Amino acid sequence: MISIFNNKAEIAAQAADIFVLAAQNAIQEHGRFVVALTGGSSPADIYKLLAMPDYKAKIDWNHVYIFWGDERWVALEDERSNAKMSSDYLLDHVAIPKSNIFPMYHNKSTPEDYALQYEEFIKNIAGENGIFDLILLGMGDDGHTASLFPGQDVLKEEVKWVSAYYLDSQSMYRITLTAPIINRAKQIIVVAFGEKKAAALKEVLYGDYNPMQYPMQLIKPAQGKLLFLTDRDAAGTDQ
Repeated sequence: MISIFNNKAEIAAQAADIFVLAAQNAIQEHGRFVVALTGGSSPADIYKLLAMPDYKAKIDWNHVYIFWGDERWVALEDERSNAKMSSDYLLDHVAIPKSNIFPMYHNKSTPEDYALQYEEFIKNIAGENGIFDLILLGMGDDGHTASLFPGQDVLKEEVKWVSAYYLDSQSMYRITLTAPIINRAKQIIVVAFGEKKAAALKEVLYGDYNPMQYPMQLIKPAQGKLLFLTDRDAAGTDQ
Protein backbone atom coordinates (compact mmCIF):
# COMPACT_ATOMS: atom_id res chain seq x y z
CA MET A 1 0.00 0.00 0.00
CA ILE A 2 1.21 3.51 -0.77
CA SER A 3 0.11 6.84 0.69
CA ILE A 4 1.15 10.02 -1.12
CA PHE A 5 1.57 13.34 0.69
CA ASN A 6 2.31 16.90 -0.34
CA ASN A 7 5.62 17.18 1.52
CA LYS A 8 7.89 15.47 4.01
CA ALA A 9 6.33 17.33 6.95
CA GLU A 10 3.03 15.57 6.24
CA ILE A 11 4.89 12.25 5.91
CA ALA A 12 6.57 12.80 9.29
CA ALA A 13 3.26 13.57 10.97
CA GLN A 14 1.64 10.43 9.56
CA ALA A 15 4.59 8.25 10.51
CA ALA A 16 4.65 9.67 14.05
CA ASP A 17 0.92 9.01 14.42
CA ILE A 18 1.41 5.42 13.25
CA PHE A 19 4.31 4.98 15.70
CA VAL A 20 2.21 6.23 18.63
CA LEU A 21 -0.78 4.06 17.78
CA ALA A 22 1.37 0.98 17.24
CA ALA A 23 3.07 1.57 20.61
CA GLN A 24 -0.20 2.02 22.44
CA ASN A 25 -1.76 -1.08 20.89
CA ALA A 26 1.27 -3.29 21.47
CA ILE A 27 1.67 -2.26 25.10
CA GLN A 28 -2.02 -2.83 25.73
CA GLU A 29 -2.01 -6.21 23.99
CA HIS A 30 1.21 -7.78 25.24
CA GLY A 31 2.91 -5.35 27.60
CA ARG A 32 5.71 -4.08 25.36
CA PHE A 33 6.39 -2.30 22.10
CA VAL A 34 9.29 -3.71 20.08
CA VAL A 35 10.38 -1.41 17.29
CA ALA A 36 13.31 -1.16 14.88
CA LEU A 37 14.33 2.36 13.92
CA THR A 38 15.92 3.48 10.69
CA GLY A 39 18.77 5.88 10.03
CA GLY A 40 19.71 8.22 7.24
CA SER A 41 18.05 11.58 6.66
CA SER A 42 14.48 10.35 6.15
CA PRO A 43 13.40 9.78 9.78
CA ALA A 44 14.87 12.89 11.41
CA ASP A 45 11.62 14.85 11.29
CA ILE A 46 9.69 11.82 12.57
CA TYR A 47 11.94 11.52 15.60
CA LYS A 48 11.76 15.23 16.31
CA LEU A 49 7.97 15.03 16.35
CA LEU A 50 7.95 12.00 18.63
CA ALA A 51 10.16 13.90 21.07
CA MET A 52 7.65 16.75 21.28
CA PRO A 53 5.60 16.88 24.52
CA ASP A 54 2.27 16.15 22.83
CA TYR A 55 3.62 13.00 21.21
CA LYS A 56 5.94 11.51 23.80
CA ALA A 57 3.31 11.85 26.52
CA LYS A 58 1.11 9.36 24.65
CA ILE A 59 3.64 6.52 24.98
CA ASP A 60 4.69 4.58 28.06
CA TRP A 61 8.39 4.57 27.25
CA ASN A 62 9.20 2.17 30.09
CA HIS A 63 7.69 -0.54 27.90
CA VAL A 64 9.33 0.46 24.60
CA TYR A 65 12.26 -1.60 23.30
CA ILE A 66 14.44 -0.01 20.64
CA PHE A 67 16.40 -1.86 17.97
CA TRP A 68 17.73 -0.69 14.61
CA GLY A 69 17.22 -1.98 11.10
CA ASP A 70 20.87 -1.45 10.23
CA GLU A 71 23.99 0.41 11.17
CA ARG A 72 27.36 1.51 9.96
CA TRP A 73 30.03 -0.20 12.06
CA VAL A 74 31.25 3.04 13.64
CA ALA A 75 31.47 4.23 17.24
CA LEU A 76 28.24 5.43 18.81
CA GLU A 77 29.69 8.94 19.04
CA ASP A 78 30.42 9.03 15.32
CA GLU A 79 28.26 11.43 13.32
CA ARG A 80 27.57 8.62 10.82
CA SER A 81 25.98 6.43 13.49
CA ASN A 82 22.27 5.76 13.10
CA ALA A 83 22.06 5.24 16.85
CA LYS A 84 23.58 8.66 17.51
CA MET A 85 21.12 10.36 15.17
CA SER A 86 18.20 8.57 16.81
CA SER A 87 19.47 9.52 20.25
CA ASP A 88 20.08 13.15 19.33
CA TYR A 89 16.58 13.65 17.96
CA LEU A 90 14.48 11.23 20.03
CA LEU A 91 15.90 8.84 22.61
CA ASP A 92 17.74 11.47 24.67
CA HIS A 93 14.46 13.35 25.02
CA VAL A 94 12.13 10.62 26.28
CA ALA A 95 12.01 8.63 29.53
CA ILE A 96 13.16 5.30 28.15
CA PRO A 97 15.41 3.04 30.25
CA LYS A 98 18.86 2.59 28.72
CA SER A 99 18.45 -1.16 29.20
CA ASN A 100 15.63 -1.02 26.64
CA ILE A 101 17.92 0.32 23.91
CA PHE A 102 19.97 -2.03 21.73
CA PRO A 103 22.43 -0.19 19.46
CA MET A 104 23.88 -2.19 16.58
CA TYR A 105 27.46 -1.61 17.67
CA HIS A 106 29.83 -2.68 20.43
CA ASN A 107 33.39 -1.49 20.66
CA LYS A 108 34.64 -4.78 22.09
CA SER A 109 33.17 -7.02 19.43
CA THR A 110 33.64 -7.78 15.77
CA PRO A 111 30.75 -7.03 13.41
CA GLU A 112 30.21 -10.75 12.71
CA ASP A 113 30.17 -11.75 16.38
CA TYR A 114 27.90 -8.89 17.30
CA ALA A 115 25.44 -9.86 14.57
CA LEU A 116 25.03 -13.21 16.34
CA GLN A 117 24.64 -11.50 19.71
CA TYR A 118 22.14 -9.02 18.29
CA GLU A 119 19.96 -11.88 17.12
CA GLU A 120 19.91 -13.15 20.71
CA PHE A 121 18.88 -9.71 21.94
CA ILE A 122 15.95 -9.80 19.52
CA LYS A 123 14.91 -13.28 20.68
CA ASN A 124 15.07 -12.22 24.33
CA ILE A 125 12.75 -9.28 23.75
CA ALA A 126 10.62 -10.17 20.71
CA GLY A 127 10.41 -13.91 21.36
CA GLU A 128 11.70 -16.97 19.56
CA ASN A 129 9.80 -16.00 16.42
CA GLY A 130 11.38 -12.54 16.38
CA ILE A 131 8.25 -10.56 15.59
CA PHE A 132 8.65 -6.79 15.73
CA ASP A 133 5.57 -4.68 16.35
CA LEU A 134 6.89 -2.02 13.97
CA ILE A 135 9.88 -1.60 11.69
CA LEU A 136 10.71 1.76 10.16
CA LEU A 137 12.65 1.68 6.91
CA GLY A 138 14.00 4.16 4.43
CA MET A 139 14.86 3.54 0.80
CA GLY A 140 17.93 4.73 -1.06
CA ASP A 141 18.07 6.16 -4.56
CA ASP A 142 19.34 2.74 -5.69
CA GLY A 143 16.43 0.84 -4.16
CA HIS A 144 18.32 -0.44 -1.10
CA THR A 145 16.76 -0.59 2.34
CA ALA A 146 18.44 -1.13 5.71
CA SER A 147 21.92 -2.36 4.66
CA LEU A 148 20.50 -4.57 1.95
CA PHE A 149 22.44 -3.11 -0.96
CA PRO A 150 22.17 -4.15 -4.62
CA GLY A 151 24.24 -7.14 -5.64
CA GLN A 152 25.29 -8.20 -2.14
CA ASP A 153 25.21 -11.80 -0.88
CA VAL A 154 23.14 -10.71 2.13
CA LEU A 155 20.18 -10.42 -0.23
CA LYS A 156 20.17 -14.21 -0.54
CA GLU A 157 20.05 -14.79 3.21
CA GLU A 158 17.23 -17.08 4.29
CA VAL A 159 18.22 -18.13 7.83
CA LYS A 160 20.10 -15.43 9.72
CA TRP A 161 18.12 -12.58 11.28
CA VAL A 162 21.13 -10.28 11.48
CA SER A 163 24.11 -10.14 9.14
CA ALA A 164 27.36 -8.19 9.08
CA TYR A 165 29.54 -7.76 6.03
CA TYR A 166 32.12 -5.49 4.46
CA LEU A 167 30.63 -3.17 1.84
CA ASP A 168 33.40 -2.50 -0.67
CA SER A 169 31.69 0.51 -2.24
CA GLN A 170 31.71 2.31 1.13
CA SER A 171 34.94 0.81 2.48
CA MET A 172 33.26 -0.11 5.75
CA TYR A 173 31.40 -2.82 7.60
CA ARG A 174 27.62 -2.73 7.80
CA ILE A 175 25.35 -4.68 10.12
CA THR A 176 21.71 -5.21 9.19
CA LEU A 177 18.48 -7.01 9.81
CA THR A 178 17.86 -9.42 6.96
CA ALA A 179 14.75 -9.71 4.81
CA PRO A 180 13.48 -12.85 6.62
CA ILE A 181 13.27 -11.12 10.02
CA ILE A 182 11.98 -7.84 8.58
CA ASN A 183 9.18 -9.70 6.84
CA ARG A 184 7.98 -11.15 10.15
CA ALA A 185 7.04 -7.71 11.50
CA LYS A 186 3.44 -6.86 12.24
CA GLN A 187 3.84 -3.50 10.52
CA ILE A 188 6.50 -2.05 8.22
CA ILE A 189 6.62 1.62 7.30
CA VAL A 190 8.84 2.73 4.41
CA VAL A 191 9.59 6.45 4.14
CA ALA A 192 10.77 7.70 0.74
CA PHE A 193 10.54 11.25 -0.53
CA GLY A 194 12.12 13.47 -3.16
CA GLU A 195 12.43 13.10 -6.92
CA LYS A 196 15.74 11.24 -6.59
CA LYS A 197 13.76 8.29 -5.23
CA ALA A 198 11.20 8.28 -8.05
CA ALA A 199 12.93 5.92 -10.49
CA ALA A 200 13.75 3.30 -7.86
CA LEU A 201 10.34 3.53 -6.23
CA LYS A 202 8.64 2.97 -9.56
CA GLU A 203 10.72 -0.16 -10.18
CA VAL A 204 10.17 -1.45 -6.65
CA LEU A 205 6.41 -1.06 -6.81
CA TYR A 206 5.62 -1.71 -10.45
CA GLY A 207 8.70 -3.12 -12.17
CA ASP A 208 9.77 -6.71 -12.78
CA TYR A 209 10.85 -8.60 -9.67
CA ASN A 210 14.60 -8.12 -9.50
CA PRO A 211 15.64 -7.83 -5.84
CA MET A 212 19.34 -8.16 -6.58
CA GLN A 213 19.04 -4.79 -8.30
CA TYR A 214 16.22 -3.34 -6.18
CA PRO A 215 16.52 -4.94 -2.72
CA MET A 216 13.45 -3.14 -1.43
CA GLN A 217 11.45 -5.71 -3.41
CA LEU A 218 12.50 -8.34 -0.84
CA ILE A 219 10.28 -6.68 1.74
CA LYS A 220 7.03 -8.59 1.41
CA PRO A 221 5.57 -9.42 4.84
CA ALA A 222 3.60 -12.65 4.86
CA GLN A 223 1.08 -11.52 7.46
CA GLY A 224 2.01 -7.98 8.50
CA LYS A 225 1.20 -4.67 6.88
CA LEU A 226 3.55 -2.84 4.50
CA LEU A 227 2.96 0.87 3.90
CA PHE A 228 5.00 3.28 1.78
CA LEU A 229 4.80 6.91 2.86
CA THR A 230 5.94 9.11 0.02
CA ASP A 231 5.53 12.54 -1.52
CA ARG A 232 4.41 13.51 -5.02
CA ASP A 233 7.99 13.91 -6.23
CA ALA A 234 8.96 10.36 -5.29
CA ALA A 235 5.65 8.96 -6.48
CA GLY A 236 6.07 10.66 -9.84
CA THR A 237 2.72 12.43 -9.73
CA ASP A 238 1.61 16.04 -9.67
CA GLN A 239 -2.01 15.21 -8.99
